[in-house]
Amino acid sequence: MNQTIDHIIILGGGTAGWLTANILAAEFDPSSPISITLLESPTTPTIGVGEGTWPSMRSTLLKVGISEQDFISCCGATLKQGTLFTGWRTGGDETYYHPFTLPHGFMDINLAEYWNSGVLGKQSFAQAVTPQFDVCEAGLAPKQLQIPEYAFSLNYGYHLDAGKFAALLRDHALGKLGVKHILADVTHVQSRADGDIDFLLTAEGKLHGDLFVDCSGFRSLLMGEHFGVPTERKDSVLFNDRALAVQVPYSDPNASIATTTRATAHQAGWYWDIGLQHRRGVGAVFSSRHTDEDTMLTALNQYLQTSGHPSGLDSASPRLIKFTPGHRKFFWRRNCVAIGLSAGFIEPLEASALVLVELSARRVAEQLPRNRHQLGTVADRFNAEFKARWDQIIEFLKLHYVLSQRTDTDYWIDHRKPSSVPDDLLAKLEEWRFRCPWHQDERRVDEMFPAASYQYVLYGMEFHSAVELSVRRDAMAKKEKAALLLKEVRQQAAQFTTHLPPHRQLLEQAATVGFASR
Repeated sequence: MNQTIDHIIILGGGTAGWLTANILAAEFDPSSPISITLLESPTTPTIGVGEGTWPSMRSTLLKVGISEQDFISCCGATLKQGTLFTGWRTGGDETYYHPFTLPHGFMDINLAEYWNSGVLGKQSFAQAVTPQFDVCEAGLAPKQLQIPEYAFSLNYGYHLDAGKFAALLRDHALGKLGVKHILADVTHVQSRADGDIDFLLTAEGKLHGDLFVDCSGFRSLLMGEHFGVPTERKDSVLFNDRALAVQVPYSDPNASIATTTRATAHQAGWYWDIGLQHRRGVGAVFSSRHTDEDTMLTALNQYLQTSGHPSGLDSASPRLIKFTPGHRKFFWRRNCVAIGLSAGFIEPLEASALVLVELSARRVAEQLPRNRHQLGTVADRFNAEFKARWDQIIEFLKLHYVLSQRTDTDYWIDHRKPSSVPDDLLAKLEEWRFRCPWHQDERRVDEMFPAASYQYVLYGMEFHSAVELSVRRDAMAKKEKAALLLKEVRQQAAQFTTHLPPHRQLLEQAATVGFASR
């Protein structure tokens, strides 16, 4: 029996399936024996609402060979510089940013310590430590047209049309990377004597493979239905389990385009608001234990009416998406690995879904065993890594809720009950009362949410760390360094807001003439 792993079968299309296919195919030499086939159902619709990415998507698109100009023009894509939060702390109109650019001088000095001590003045944390605050406030792009594709002045990811993105990835995988494509429904999954998957049976015949990647969405046909790997529910920690999603046009086709995801809190969850080139993607995320669909339809209608779409839901039909927050107990079982919704889903906050697809596919590509005897070791390593990643996602998302001071509904009060907060997060919050998180806290170089992300949320929500700077031998020199960095941030902010173009203007130019050559 052949023991090499040559044929990879990806079950499921959509963004997760086609992104995985591109990442895997871009890793291996076309003359190698490794082949990739994507099997897609012609009858199962995709979820299609994952419209936010992290900056990692830039390096992913560059590696698979898709030009940024093509991506922007084909996918209605816009440049995302982070998230603007409104109403999370008190329920009023207070805001804070979680930008993608690290605090200035982050690897050398922890400016959060000096902000907490009042050395950096009374401005918000993000405004004090990065010029990206001013750029986002001004609605400007994070780069100029003269800057090469995927390079940047300020760090950015994307907002995109998920359906168009999947189509672009499909065409690229088939036309440029040699991926094979089969449209058929799976009628049976056949195991070998040792428990590995042998083949998938379809109306087109048997599809044999050596490694199977389950990208079949919430159904999880292979990891969930076939192998019976249970889901570890996390709805006792994070309560949201419903979303109403809708797409609406701009009232003015020349209107400015937001350069951040807008996350606005409501009484039982939050609204997302994402600006693409020709429309907005808007949704109401909520907990069915704390409100109901009819109440949220009314609330979503009002949100639209007060945020630039006066007709509200009169001309739009929201789609209800139901989900149970959680993830699989294992992500790699025998010769099958789950990626995307088949591995799990928590909630849309901070757009972790697509970056998890990127990280998972990249890890499979980098560590693909060439022999079946290696499968167990690779699977154990993969499971340990991604269990830790899911734990961090849950912890980081919970941080947004547990810091809230809202008392207007049970939803917000329940989120602060210690019984709903992971023990590790409770311990960290206690420690952060006297110490600011910093880069030495990070466990890996490709951490999804680095210490800077924790800082932006903590201090955006007005958490206070009582740091004693005076006890350090170099306290005065560090204080002078912090003051210098603050001055540099203000200088950079002035330069960027003078020279960076409006977001919409850059997108229109990039889609037609492209960025400068590398």
